[in-house]
Amino acid sequence: MATILEILKYILPSLVVLATTVYLVKAFILQEEKKNGLQLKTEAQKFSLPLRLQAYERFVLLLERLQPAGLILRTSQSGMNAASLHTALLQAIRDEYDHNLSQQLYVSSQAWELVKNMREESIKLINAASSLISPDASAAELARQILVQDMQVSNASTDQAIEFLKKEAREFFF
Repeated sequence: MATILEILKYILPSLVVLATTVYLVKAFILQEEKKNGLQLKTEAQKFSLPLRLQAYERFVLLLERLQPAGLILRTSQSGMNAASLHTALLQAIRDEYDHNLSQQLYVSSQAWELVKNMREESIKLINAASSLISPDASAAELARQILVQDMQVSNASTDQAIEFLKKEAREFFF
């Protein structure tokens, strides 16, 4: 019995030291993993932050470019009739939208939905105005009809969408 007690006198403190060492090493390793994870996240943010900010900038620009008055000025050419202006306006909207499509990766789902809805509203407005006049009418007549329709429909939704994008960008970056 004395031998067992003598052995325990040496083994028990060794086991306590071993357990303490294992615990401390494990805690150290976990802390280092957290530190490395935070460092990787910080590095990723350094790369993605400018891209995300650029996405918000591009979506605000897209919404501004979808405004009917500016869209008509950029798209209309002399000698166009209503049908060709209608086609050119829809193509310009598609091109603008397609050019910025990949930016949805960097904004919230709600912001992306707003952008999609504004695109759809612009298309509906142009189609509605186009349906009120003859395809052989002048491009100026279609442009006038689009602007009349646009005045009847408030631009508040575009302004609200732009304000939402600005607010969301401020929350993320400033």
